Amino acid sequence: MAYPKPAPDQMLIEQSPAGLRRWCAARRRAGERIGLVPTMGALHEGHLALVTALHAAVDRVIVSIFVNPTQFAPGEDYARYPRSEDSDLEKLRALGVDLAYMPTPDVMYPTGFTTEIAVGGPLTQGLDATARPGHFTGVATVVAKLLLQAMPDVAAFGEKDYQQLQIIRRMAADLDLPVEILPVKTVRDNQGLALSSRNAYLTPAERDLARQLNKILASAAAELQSGASGREACARAEAKLLAIGFTGVDYVALADPDSLAPLESLTAKGRILAAARIGKTRLIDNLAVEASR
Repeated sequence: MAYPKPAPDQMLIEQSPAGLRRWCAARRRAGERIGLVPTMGALHEGHLALVTALHAAVDRVIVSIFVNPTQFAPGEDYARYPRSEDSDLEKLRALGVDLAYMPTPDVMYPTGFTTEIAVGGPLTQGLDATARPGHFTGVATVVAKLLLQAMPDVAAFGEKDYQQLQIIRRMAADLDLPVEILPVKTVRDNQGLALSSRNAYLTPAERDLARQLNKILASAAAELQSGASGREACARAEAKLLAIGFTGVDYVALADPDSLAPLESLTAKGRILAAARIGKTRLIDNLAVEASR
């Protein structure tokens, strides 16, 4: 079956793994490179930056939209997670995406499904792996399924979800998946807030408060470059967040940028990562930091 390049206002929509595989196989036979952006929908400029990055690297772009139930713990926001399929599809059409893959939970996890993928080592010994038990098993499992269903040449992931990015890199390498994992820098608003689908939960006042997270991390990074220990700088950042009105802090931590093992001090390159809450909204952010020469 031939699949011509869509016009800017056209895009294929596929819901079944078999249909996705057929389309991808046809594109590979035509000698075209395929890229994939896995998303949970409620698309914003951060997601669209992933699409743009892929357009520069491949011939065809797939975007999956699937709110994955297995990465939400009981009591988390699976039921109320933002969903805006019609708006999402309009945005993807405007960017010239070739195919939107929109499977349902019963397609991704049919009756009898029992397999899980769990990444071990330092990557899953702290940070969100501790704050959200089981979360990354759900992430690794669904991403592995998406990569195996599409078999893309390149898959793009944002650096905002930095621990997720590193876990997916490790999983793809460990399982010998023939895909390049393309990291894309965090997209922020004009005051530094990392774009996230969950930002839709924030009131205007809460959004103003949320914009302080990146600024406080930047201040902690400067302290680290001036010789403060990881523990000192991160503790001060956590205290500042609570003092200005954040209702909880899951962690502020300095970690190795590759393994995410904790660092006592900044001697070369590091990553400072944080997860904090404003009311019922959980925000994450991170910054690369490098020792001053």
